[in-house]
Amino acid sequence: MERKPSLVILLHLILLLMVLLLVSTHASITEPPAPQAQPPNTFPMYGITPGSLHPQECGARCIYRCSKTAFKKPCMFFCEKCCAKCLCVPPGTYGNKQFCPCYNNWKTKRGGPKCP
Repeated sequence: MERKPSLVILLHLILLLMVLLLVSTHASITEPPAPQAQPPNTFPMYGITPGSLHPQECGARCIYRCSKTAFKKPCMFFCEKCCAKCLCVPPGTYGNKQFCPCYNNWKTKRGGPKCP
């Protein structure tokens, strides 16, 4: 008869563990996380997508685009020429040409990039 009370206690413990397990999994499934605010985009799309600039805005964009080069005069000349044709300037001072396909695809006679 000593085994029956220990068996009952063991069954109660198993039942209690199953209930706790069920409650913990149910609580984690029913409560989705709250949506978080997105950080501001470091590259605003205005002026980057093809045709989104006005011709009078090319100068300011090209000044920034050419700000870190040692060859400012040719950089500005070609940047303004490319901006006038494509109406966009890639973000940053170097690279990122994938944002402006026209700017990226305009090549020199030798096949090199025309736009800085």
